[in-house]
Amino acid sequence: MTTPPRLADFDASAFLRDTWQQHPLLIRNPWAEWANPLSPDELAGLACEDHVESRLIRQLPDDWELEEGPLSEARFAQGDKAPWTLLVQAVDHHVPQVAALLGAFRFVPNWRIEDVMVSYATDGGGVGAHFDQYDVFLIQGLGRRRWQIGGLCDDQTTLRAHDELRLLADFAPTQEWVLEPGDMLYLPPRIAHNGVAVGEDCMTYSIGFRAPSRAELIAGWSGHLIESLSDDDRYADPDPGVPANLGEIAPAALDRLREMVAAALADRAAFARWFGGFTSIPKYPEIDWSPEEPIAAAELTYLRASGGVLTRNPASRFAFVRGAAGEIVLFVDGGSLDCEGLTAALAERLCASAEIAVRAEELAADAAFALVGELLNRGALAISD
Repeated sequence: MTTPPRLADFDASAFLRDTWQQHPLLIRNPWAEWANPLSPDELAGLACEDHVESRLIRQLPDDWELEEGPLSEARFAQGDKAPWTLLVQAVDHHVPQVAALLGAFRFVPNWRIEDVMVSYATDGGGVGAHFDQYDVFLIQGLGRRRWQIGGLCDDQTTLRAHDELRLLADFAPTQEWVLEPGDMLYLPPRIAHNGVAVGEDCMTYSIGFRAPSRAELIAGWSGHLIESLSDDDRYADPDPGVPANLGEIAPAALDRLREMVAAALADRAAFARWFGGFTSIPKYPEIDWSPEEPIAAAELTYLRASGGVLTRNPASRFAFVRGAAGEIVLFVDGGSLDCEGLTAALAERLCASAEIAVRAEELAADAAFALVGELLNRGALAISD
């Protein structure tokens, strides 16, 4: 069991009220006790793995050069005079100590959390001035980094001519701080920023949050609806009357046509079920986390008789939508499971915490026992030692 680091000097309610999506905030070492959860060598090792998304960015005199992973071990052994930065995505999926960092940010709903990206930079290394479309907490894990903060950007902001990196053509910093280990910087969406390592062995943990665009939602929801609509469901206009001008699309016809579309899109219950599946799709759905062998029947029988500790796979996404009668729809990794009664209560507990102690009585119902067994064999849950 990994003990999550604890924020000792941080008022989540005040932060959400006064800062969230409003303005940047520097928070000097708010942890009860800060310890860097990952070494530079361990991060480099992850960047060499085929199933891990990584990038190496070198800062040349007049440009930035991007190299996509996986990287070879020899790549890190080479001497490089140009400042460089290694970025490794979703490190929380692979390192429990990094996943534990997310426990400090559970004041934001789980479905909004994207992942923990970890960067390592040599002296002077950075990725250039840019902006993100989502909220982010930047935690200094090791070494020091200078952060410069600029103004608000949008899709009209001019970018540098670079095919792979979205770098700002013009950046005018208005604030500047040097972060020490344990310090944390919050940035709302679309705020220009630039981070540069001050000295060697600079590691930063980026807690990123998901923010689906209106275009993504409309495309996903309407595409899902189209699959379920019948070709026989067509426009009808009984008793239309003779039009004054045959070329006019009459207001009454436009109203009927618009209502055909709006009525389908406005089904809240159907939208909730679609969105639960959509938002719980794993970041890397192509990775199979299921155990090599099905969970042994004896192990499941012991769990049902005595209870035990269940741990969520950090790469899995859990969420639920509550129904009017107390039932819930549980969403795990893009799939949905209808739950009620004791099974619904157990499903809610699985969503609320990354690790729960499950009691034998909670698995007495066949539906609850089947739910846990299925999630164990999917690799979404594991029985903790």
